[in-house]
Amino acid sequence: MRIGKLPDFFKELSEIVGRKNIVTAEKRIGFYSTGIRVGKGKASAVLFPRDLLEFWRLLKICIVYKKIIIIQAANTGLTGGSTPFGSDYDRDVVIINTLNLDKLILLEDDFQVLAFPGTTLYQLEEKLAPLNRGPHSVIGSSCIGASVIGGVCNNSGGNLVNRGPAYTELSLYARLNEDGDLELVNHLDIDLGESPEEILSNLQSNRFDADKVAKSSRLASDKEYQIRVRKIQENTPARFNSDKRRLFESSGCAGKIAVFAVRLDTFPKPKEERVFFIGSNDPNDLSILRQRILSDFDELPDMGEYMHRNYFRAAEKYCKDYFLLIKHLGTSFLPKLLTIKRNIDYFCNNISFLPNNISDRILQFLANLFPRHLPESILSIADKYEHYMLILSSGESIKEVQKLLAESGNIFLDFKYVECSDKDGKDALLHRYVAGSAPARYKLVNSSFSGDLLPLDVALPRNCSSWHEIIPDEIKSQMAYSFEMGHFLCMVFHWDFVVKKGVNKNHIKQQILNILDEHHAKYPAEHNVGHLYKAESDLADFYKSLDPTNTFNAGIGKMSKKKNYN
Repeated sequence: MRIGKLPDFFKELSEIVGRKNIVTAEKRIGFYSTGIRVGKGKASAVLFPRDLLEFWRLLKICIVYKKIIIIQAANTGLTGGSTPFGSDYDRDVVIINTLNLDKLILLEDDFQVLAFPGTTLYQLEEKLAPLNRGPHSVIGSSCIGASVIGGVCNNSGGNLVNRGPAYTELSLYARLNEDGDLELVNHLDIDLGESPEEILSNLQSNRFDADKVAKSSRLASDKEYQIRVRKIQENTPARFNSDKRRLFESSGCAGKIAVFAVRLDTFPKPKEERVFFIGSNDPNDLSILRQRILSDFDELPDMGEYMHRNYFRAAEKYCKDYFLLIKHLGTSFLPKLLTIKRNIDYFCNNISFLPNNISDRILQFLANLFPRHLPESILSIADKYEHYMLILSSGESIKEVQKLLAESGNIFLDFKYVECSDKDGKDALLHRYVAGSAPARYKLVNSSFSGDLLPLDVALPRNCSSWHEIIPDEIKSQMAYSFEMGHFLCMVFHWDFVVKKGVNKNHIKQQILNILDEHHAKYPAEHNVGHLYKAESDLADFYKSLDPTNTFNAGIGKMSKKKNYN
């Protein structure tokens, strides 16, 4: 519907942001109320605040009118946690999109940053690059355009083992207390004033000396993770979303509070990096490498990634377009491309004679016209072996990796590795970077025999040696294709299955989850529960403590969607 004669609610909203920053037409809302992989629901409006103070005022009005509030930035969540889910809510749902609030402020000689709700990891990487510093994680194609605060709210892990999952104890956020009053909590350890209006205005306008912000005793990253990941005899995972150690205010909140800003550490960029690509037909070889690295190395590699041949080949075929676009146009082009893609698909999906997701079909057709794009040094291993490990090292860990692999080459029977040139190393990393898009593209292109996508985000115990045989063959036989990849040093795996047509995805999923429970695994590991997973009791209690009235992001973790969780 269009806003003609304004009801009181919309009239008050328009007085804050203007009519053009309020979307009420059902077709246009659909763009924001549909997740990139899963999740679709009903919302009565999408609001676009232009600054932090408008964001605060919109929250207050939505609360007065008893709306459910979902806060969304780029809508890149993989488990449906940034959109409504269904239409069985007991109150109207309003989406507040924060992408306009994308300010970024450098602090403490660039050792820390302040990120606003719409600030993306791309912006952060771009801002830090000339300063020879980097953010907490390097993102993959599964979450292109992801926001910094979104990563914090979901305890996103990433693949940089030295930095751990996104975490901070320094944030500025609004919460609704038990009495229904909206409170602004300033735990940035920066003096911005007293009242909410003063605090938000001062932050928005930079009315504080960023170069003289005092150091804080609160953590702005997970400084203990390197110690934790090395404890390879422990029968618990290194990291997972419901870990009480790393649930604190904005960190892990999953949208149960409204986060206005977070303060995060940055990290020095290494002067020298080296990529090693390893192949083996015995997955136990890789387990031994992992144990040696985590037990014996003085300095851990930056990254240690596992990929099965199936995932490698699918990424080679179905992610070639992303690979070539990034290689030749750069990562900064991708958010624009994805926006164009989503708009084309949104428009074309409403035309009956056109197939859904037409942009992906066009990109896949064009990519097939190009020859094999990966370097021969990588393909010579990939074509011969089934299991791969990609190690990115810097500093002293380069020598440690070189020594370990030279020794292993004389011991392991069916094993080969290459120390990549700079060019080939970049291509290997880029191939891993884009691989996350392969399952969805595979399902789309092979829709004639493919059923539903079944993504699993799993944290296995640190002492798990049977990681490669947990899913039995009788379950795998019901898959049209199995994708297996992981942050190997952390024992965090992404198992993306496409079930065969006619197979009950939910039945298979429950079978797999039962098996994972037997192995003391935790799930999800780093993508948060969204609407796909049931929140464990610790996580559910955390959500309720943040949002006792169930006003923000009601229903996540398969919890109640009703007011006060009744």
